[in-house]
Amino acid sequence: MPASFFKLFRLEGSEVALQAPTISQPEIRPTVGLLSTPELDTVLAECKSHVARIAKQCRARNLRYRDVDFDVENDQDRCLNGLNVSDVFNPSDVQRVADLFENPQFFVEGGSRHEIIQGQKCSNCWFISALAATSTVDGLVEKYCVARDEQVGVYGFVFWRDTRWVSVIVDDLLYTSVPKYEELSVAEKALFQNDKDRYNASARKGNQTLYFAKSGIVGETWAPLVEKAYAKLHGDYGSLCSGYASEAVEDLTGGVSSFIQCKDILDKEKFWTEELLFTNRDRVFSCSFQGLSPTRNGNFNATVNGLWGNHAYSILRAVEISGKRFLVLRNPCGQTDWNGPWADGSKEWTSQWMDALPHLGHLFGDQGKFIMEYKDFLSCFEQVDRTRLFDPLFTMRYEVIRVPLRPFPTSGFGFGDLCFTFSISKTAFTILVLSQLDGRYYKGISPPCYWNFDFVLFKRGDKEPVDSSAHSRFVSRSVSLEFPELAQGDYIVHCRLDKVPFSDKTNTDQWSQSKLARVVNEKTISESMASNAVEYQEQNLPLPLDILAGQDFADLQRKAIELKAKKRSSPGQESQSSTDEDDSDTKVTDEPNTTTTITTITTVRCPSRVTTTTKEVVLFGSQPAPRDDTAPGEKSSSADTSRSASPTPTNADQETANLPFLGLKVYTPKDVSVSIQGQLRHDMRKSFRGLTVAEWRSLSIS
Repeated sequence: MPASFFKLFRLEGSEVALQAPTISQPEIRPTVGLLSTPELDTVLAECKSHVARIAKQCRARNLRYRDVDFDVENDQDRCLNGLNVSDVFNPSDVQRVADLFENPQFFVEGGSRHEIIQGQKCSNCWFISALAATSTVDGLVEKYCVARDEQVGVYGFVFWRDTRWVSVIVDDLLYTSVPKYEELSVAEKALFQNDKDRYNASARKGNQTLYFAKSGIVGETWAPLVEKAYAKLHGDYGSLCSGYASEAVEDLTGGVSSFIQCKDILDKEKFWTEELLFTNRDRVFSCSFQGLSPTRNGNFNATVNGLWGNHAYSILRAVEISGKRFLVLRNPCGQTDWNGPWADGSKEWTSQWMDALPHLGHLFGDQGKFIMEYKDFLSCFEQVDRTRLFDPLFTMRYEVIRVPLRPFPTSGFGFGDLCFTFSISKTAFTILVLSQLDGRYYKGISPPCYWNFDFVLFKRGDKEPVDSSAHSRFVSRSVSLEFPELAQGDYIVHCRLDKVPFSDKTNTDQWSQSKLARVVNEKTISESMASNAVEYQEQNLPLPLDILAGQDFADLQRKAIELKAKKRSSPGQESQSSTDEDDSDTKVTDEPNTTTTITTITTVRCPSRVTTTTKEVVLFGSQPAPRDDTAPGEKSSSADTSRSASPTPTNADQETANLPFLGLKVYTPKDVSVSIQGQLRHDMRKSFRGLTVAEWRSLSIS
């Protein structure tokens, strides 16, 4: 047998004939971990205290811990399924960790913690990929796995939720896929010679019996328990179906994610040296590509060299050896599907290259792991999710605003409804993130639409923008902008929102509502150029960036008030109404009268397919919204009175419940002072009324 065969299984002590990596490694930075926010230490301490208190109580009662808030055995339907999802999962039984393994260990010393295998019944490869990616960063998993008492069966974890850290406590009861002996058929019992003890000792023991996530190392338990805690955080396991790996990494670490399309990479050399080589240092990566169409070949199971579309793979490391660039990746299903160049046992593995395996940290036959050359990676994968991790020197400040919008259809697209102002005390590395609340927490009752958004950053007083947010997915939880150095000063973030209904057609004209909003915007902009256009139609138009540039809504409001006061004092000008004279900060309390779409979505998931049924009712606003210029103490009209007294929710009420919540987060070193304020055009609408198009244009910075 050739000597090279034995080198396949040798990771340490090998004499490597190949050259060491030919490029310099990135500089060592402070150890990354959980995002350090003011409440982090308190949440960690409370989590540890809670686990210790439960363990003490359980020992006093001589009982193992059972979580009444997430009782997977006695409250199975609520723990498994969401509001609008049925028949998702059907586990056979529930067992405790101590009954599943002879010698269970939360972490197996010396084990490769990225050996995590996705459950066969759950579409949560995105979360498993995030676990695998974070487990390759030294010491990171231990930071969100906070406390445990394995004898009692109580475990404490922390997760990042929107803008804060929260703790989650779970017990060690896990769903399994193997039924009790008494539930077997006669033929199944015969396979085990009708011996119950033999059946229990073999079929109902070990990792493979777990219904959801499992470790690739026998007896290791951290992966299924983190998954259980994450499911509890979101209400049920069903809520974990479908997602993006980068968002899960954010939830595990408090990091900031960005989205990269491989075909958009300008300098592939720079992407390798300045991004991928930092894998597992201060950032982690996952990748995917769109599913292949079966239209021409009828093959619904087509793959790209064995890799599946619409499936998240995690990047474990990037290594350069003797001029070749390699990526080590992992399939969360635990299967090594890649059969292209440098796959296990492929022709590229000559006797010389066998000696490179220790540098790559790879063994042939590792569950789910495979190696690709960088050029093959770029040609195969379409999307890369990158999540930057933070060391303890960084923190985050934020402001979250509920955003009232202009009436439909112009409410669907454009700048001018929301802006944020912020200041930083000194020049520093800075990341800006505009994000919406994570709808996964309340899937089923969330608004019947998606929100796309982006932003443009201006320094106060400057006409030209500093930069704009990087491109993200069509529907994304956040968009971001990163600066190696952002200069000290005051800044304005102008946000653009784009409303995309789940079913983007109306029942009357079959027009796309998202497309209609853009068309109506353009039509109104064109019509506003007419010489006899008196009003700017501010309720129907987004504000152009050339007006917003370098100033916020408060600046525009102040200029509008000064302009109207100047007009009133000019000879020949008629006196304005009392409403127009009162141009102070009176807030408008009405909500726009809009078209409301009520959508019910029911999803049925079976082992072979997923079926989604959407029932949609479109309601057109028929009642006028209350006037925002009613004087204090003035009685409203009978129509308004009946509207407010009606116990039935109106269209405006429905729309109010569907308003987006957007927040600006500013990540900087802790020694940088940051102040943030959100502003709404809706709150200042009264001051802008009555201005002509030319007068609006005069409010911009000259």
